[in-house]
Order: sequence, then C-alpha cells, then structure tokens
Amino acid sequence: MRFFLVFLCILMLNCQAEPENSAEMNSQSKTASQAQADTTRQYSMPENTSVELVTGHFEFEDHEDFVRVADSLSDKEIYLQKPTYDSFLEMAERAKQNGVELIIVSGTRNFWYQKSIWDRKWQNSGEATDLDKAKEILLYSSMPMTSRHHWGTDLDLNNLNNEWFEEGEGKEIYDWLTTHANDFGFYQVYTEKSLNNRTGYEEEKWHWSYMPLAGPYLDFYNEHVTNEDITGFEGSDLAPEIDMVGNFVNGVSVKIKNY
Repeated sequence: MRFFLVFLCILMLNCQAEPENSAEMNSQSKTASQAQADTTRQYSMPENTSVELVTGHFEFEDHEDFVRVADSLSDKEIYLQKPTYDSFLEMAERAKQNGVELIIVSGTRNFWYQKSIWDRKWQNSGEATDLDKAKEILLYSSMPMTSRHHWGTDLDLNNLNNEWFEEGEGKEIYDWLTTHANDFGFYQVYTEKSLNNRTGYEEEKWHWSYMPLAGPYLDFYNEHVTNEDITGFEGSDLAPEIDMVGNFVNGVSVKIKNY
C-alpha cells in the first residue's frame, strides 16, 4: 500500500508539472515565432547604396544593376533596377491573368534627366516669383536630387492623369493595383493628402514604388542628404525654405512610412 501511495504521489506531481512545461514551451514557441516575424519586417541596405545613387548622379543605362524594360511593357526606352523589374514582371503577369494590362510610362530618371524636366517647367512658368514657380512645379514634379525616380525603384503606370484612373479601364487598373500591388512589393507613394496627413506632392495614382529597395534608400537619404546639399539647377537655393527633404522626400503615404 505504501508503495502504491508513493507511486500515486509521483504521478500526480508529473501531471501538475505538465501544464507548466507545456505553457513554457508554448511561450518559447510564441517568442520564436514573434522573433521570426520581426525579422521579416526588417531589411538590409542594398550593396549599391550611395549618395550618388539616391541623388541621381550616375548613368543608369551603363549601371550593372539596371536593366532595360521590354518594349512590350513600356512606351519608350525605360530602365529599372533588376529586382524592381523582376517583381514588376511577376505583377504584370498576374494582372494579365486577371484581364488587366500594366504598361510602364516612366522609370529611372537620373539627376540630368530630372533637371531637364525641371528646367523646362521653370522656363515656362512666366513672370511668377521664384518661390511661386517652384511651388507650381512641385505639385507633381520633383527637384533634381530629390526624386524617387533616381533610385530605379519607382515607376509610373499607364497614364499620368488622376482622372483617367477614376472610370473605365483606368479604374479597373487602379482597383487591381490597390488590391494586389502590395503582394509584389509595390506601394502607391503619393496618396490622397486629406486621408493620409501627408505633405508634398499631390496625389499620383500612377506612381508605385518597389519598397524592398526603396525603403532602405529612403532611410539612407535621410541620414546622408540635407536641404543644403540640393544644388545644381535654377531654384535649388529654395530647397531649405521649402524643406524639400522634410515635406517632399518624406511626404509619402502612411503605408510607406510604416513599411
């Protein structure tokens, strides 16, 4: 009988310990899963990151990390970084399966490319003050050295008019992008300001950014480029007054800020 009582006590102790051990194991498992989830939200800085790249001071046509977009997917000669293009190809194929055709109308633009756009608009802005000229251009176009298009991560799709995306084919494309583009790493950069508490450019339903690369580049830009560094074109002296870095480079959607 004594032996039976000892055995029963040992058995009861083991039964009581099991839930504690089980809970501890579950806790450890949860911690490991959470750590893995945290890791997936982090990203490393691309090897080609440099001040020259994020400010557009390089020739993308000759850069080993850039490739030309197929003529069937663009309306002119366009280049993107390889990871951006590869992900776009996957997205375009999925869209095609769903009856949606994605065409790239603008991709990488280096400093000199962006400067040509800026200079043309500056010269055509009449007798306005320099500050008013800059503000008018900055509704939809970037100062050189501040454009995300320098990075080879950003592309404009199908049409450069917000109204085009509000009905018919344009709305079908935009609805598909807002539903599926994030699955391929692409995020709309300049969303409706009133809904996002966003500064800078007006809404651009056509402008999508490949965030696995663009996210690190934006962090690097903020660490290495200031308003005072922005120079080399008419109106560049206004960058500090306008706060180009704070209001425009960082005037992005909530999803991009939280990526």
